[in-house]
Order: sequence, then structure tokens, then C-alpha cells
Amino acid sequence: MKLKFYIFLFLLSSAVFSQKPVETSIDTTKNKIGAEFKLTLKTVVSSKSKVVFPNPKTIGSLEVIQSYPVDTVKKNDTYELIKKYGLTQFDSGRYTIPPVKILIDKKPFLSDFVTVEVTNIKVDTLQQKMYDIKDITTVESGAGNWWIYVLAIVLIIAIGIFVYWLVKKNQKKKIEEEVYKTPIEKATSLLNNLEQKELWQKGEIKEYYSELTDIARNYIEEAIHIPAMESTTSELIQAIRTASAKKKMALTPEIVENLERVLRQADLVKFAKSKPLDFEITEDRNKIQKVILTFDNAIPAEVPNEEDELLNEAQRQKQIKLQLLKKRNKRIAIAVGTVFLLLLGTTTFFVITKGFNYVKDNLIGHPTKELLEGEWVKSEYGNPGVLIETPKVLKRMDTQKVLPKETMALIKEMQLFVYGSMIDDFYIAVSTSKFKNPVEIDLAKALEGSLKVIEVQGGQNLIVKQEDFQTNEGVQGLKGYGTMTVLNPVDKTSKKAYYEILLFKQDQGLQQIIILHEEGDTYANDITTRVLNSVELRKANN
Repeated sequence: MKLKFYIFLFLLSSAVFSQKPVETSIDTTKNKIGAEFKLTLKTVVSSKSKVVFPNPKTIGSLEVIQSYPVDTVKKNDTYELIKKYGLTQFDSGRYTIPPVKILIDKKPFLSDFVTVEVTNIKVDTLQQKMYDIKDITTVESGAGNWWIYVLAIVLIIAIGIFVYWLVKKNQKKKIEEEVYKTPIEKATSLLNNLEQKELWQKGEIKEYYSELTDIARNYIEEAIHIPAMESTTSELIQAIRTASAKKKMALTPEIVENLERVLRQADLVKFAKSKPLDFEITEDRNKIQKVILTFDNAIPAEVPNEEDELLNEAQRQKQIKLQLLKKRNKRIAIAVGTVFLLLLGTTTFFVITKGFNYVKDNLIGHPTKELLEGEWVKSEYGNPGVLIETPKVLKRMDTQKVLPKETMALIKEMQLFVYGSMIDDFYIAVSTSKFKNPVEIDLAKALEGSLKVIEVQGGQNLIVKQEDFQTNEGVQGLKGYGTMTVLNPVDKTSKKAYYEILLFKQDQGLQQIIILHEEGDTYANDITTRVLNSVELRKANN
């Protein structure tokens, strides 16, 4: 299916296509913007034939402004039917009117291609104000320096590693210091840490009393086994008195009263917004420390058991490992979160400033972007040679199996080199051919023949413009370009494509270059520009 597309490189409409039952003509091939082109379709049929002319709103890229009634002329036993369409276009350029399908006895027949030119209306420069030509604008180049993105990612990861190290360094307390051997050791250490925070000196009196009483309650709960954290002040004091009698603890009433006073003072600070004086705060702290030390001395000493000590040490080491694991996981979570936020922020910045497609193409990739930024190849193809620079080496195709006999009868020698196909992201073909017999090669006719086969191979709604083309060495040729809809024969989907065709003739030879890609693909546009700027031709050998 793909190879048949290459036939259009060599089909000249005047030599290959036979006469059709539909005669096509137009009143003029050149007109001003908005003026009417009158397209005439004429067919001769028998008196019993049924002919159906379409009534389209557009024919190709031209708008149908008038569909004239069918004129009928009787000639003996036949009828000559004449159908006219009034067409117009409001954009200057060269356009190809595609074939119109006519049904004759329910069989479809196509009219011929017709090329017309729409010209601009001349402007009176004496009356119309003129402006200077604008300076050349530098086009922002794509991000071809991939190493910059790699460096950015490495830098973000390095920042994550630095954050991990910084968090680890700031975890000043050693795990061994947080897992205490005895309740008194823990309470004493926490009291010292509380003083280092200097909360009440900073005016955070409520927080200070909250931590102070929590230290005392935790100690009592762990040392005397009383649910001190959940108890009210009254419940806690009563429980202490009961436990003191039960465990035969040598506690004086003064120690218990001091604890009760500090707990009630804390309740006033937390719930009644009381503000003790500085010396009162210091006294309360000293009372708590004295209470804890007195309680510790009053608790009956237990005979140490070697097995219990080993068990406690094992539990302590296990707690240390758990604390280490938690802190390591916390550091990892912070570092990973930092890297994620940096990547998210960087991506969001580029999406806002450069656009989503820019980010997607650089992160995920884009087929034509990879072609553009890859290693290009400069080579010579065919005879006479076509020197051209392409993103990939063009592959030689065997044309003997795909060209029809009518074409083979005209061609003495031909060579074809391609990359991709019409339905791929990027397609390029270079062909050279020599004819057996002397023929007058009309590049415009050759272009029309190419467009006919393009339409047969799935090209629809062709918009065609053409202009003269000249290589850097001054070789003259013809350039046809425009857009079309390409139908995928496999999944029946379609895409809007842009194409450019370069045609050159030398003696009895034809050289042709075709480029086709999806419309709007900026990377493919850059590839096309670079390819066309590299084109040079060898002179044919007589």
C-alpha cells in the first residue's frame, strides 16, 4: 500500500492517464481575490443514461458561490450535459481544484484536476501609507542541550541529599539519651531540657507549666504505676496517698502538699489564665524536682535480678533501634518530599512559561524532536544526483515491482529513496528518473500528476500552492506546498498534514523531493527547513 504512493513521482498526467468521459474546463486560470472562477463539467451520454451532478458547498479549498442549472444539448441519439459551478477564494495563492465525482448510471467518474491562481489586488502606494520592514525576529530555539536537564535533575537530587544530611545533623539528641534506664533518669533529663528551652522567660508560661506537670505525672505513672496522665489533680493526690500507704513509702505530708500546690497552680495557669510571678515559677520548678527525688528515694528498693536486667537491656536496645529507624525514615521522607516539591515547582514553572507541550516533549519525548536533534546524514541519491542532508539515511526502494506498465514504457532509468510513509510522523522521498524518448517536461503537469496519486492513496481536501524554487547554487525548479487530510487505511483515522514537493528537470530527467509531516509540528517544520536549505543537484550527463 505504501509503495504504490511512490508512483506519483513519475506519473505525468499528460502521458499516463487516459481520457475520461467527463470533460473539464474553466473560464480563466487566473483571477483576483473574491472573483468568480466558472468551472464547467461536460459529458456526453445516451438518452437512457441517468447523470447525477453533486451540489457541494466547497470544491477543494474554493467556495462554491453558485451552482448553475444543467444545460442539455441533444446531438442525434446522445445528450450533451453541461454543469457549471461558480467558485471563489479570498486568499491569494495557487490552488488545485480536485476532481468532482459524477454518477453516470450509478457509476462514479471523476473530472480532471484544474490549477488556478488567485492574485492580490494591487494597492495604490501613493495613497496607501507604507511601513518599514520589521527587523528579523530571532526564533527561540528548542531545548537541544539535554545535558542542562540532566544537570538540573542532578542538582535537585543533590539538594535532597543535603536536606537529608541537614535534618540528620539537626537531630541533636542521641537516641541513647532518649531511651532512659530508669524513670528518675528520664524525669531529671527532661527537667534539664525544659530549663534550656527558657519558655517562661519568653512569656510562654502556659506551655512551661504544661510540660512541667507532664514530667511529674509521667514519672509518677512509670515509677509508682498510677494512671497519673488521665487523673485530675484531686484523683492523683488521693491515689498517691493510697499507694504510699500500700507500698509503705516514707512520704511526708509536706511533699504531697507541695505537689498538689504545683498541680493546682498549673491548672490555674492553663484554664484560668493565671500569671505567676517569676520567683513563684522558680519555686514551683524546684518543688517538682524535690518531689520527684523524694518519691524516688521513698520507693522500696527491689533486689536486682540478673535475668530481669538482661531483659531490660535487650528491650532498651530494641527501643533504640526502633527510634533510629523512625528518625531515618523521617529524614528520607523529608528529603524525598523536598526533591518532589522542587521537581513539581520546576515543572510547573516551565509549564506556565513555556507551555505544556514544551515540558511533555522534553520529559516524555517527541518523535520528530528526536529526529531534529539526532545525528544528521548528508548524502547523494540517484542519477543525476540529489545532494541532501536528512535526519536519517534514505532507503532505496525497488520500483520495478510497483510501477505500472504504462509508466515503465516511458522511463529509461529511475531510482527512489525514502524514509517513513504518508501515515508516519515524518516522510521524505527523493527520486530521479530519465525518459526513453524526448519529451517536454512540464513541472506544473508533473505536480498535478503527483497530487492525483496522493489523493488515490488517501490524501483528501488538498490545498495546493506553488511557487518557483531556487537552490543555493542557483538551480531553478518548482515548489508545490500546502495541506491535506491523510487517511490511515489500517485504523481509518485521519490527520491534518503539511507537505512540500520540489521538482527539477534536466534534459530528459526529472528530480523530485517530497516531504510530508503532521501540520503544526514545529520540530518537523525545522527539519523541513533544514532539509530544503541543503538541497543541491548534480548536472545530468548528456
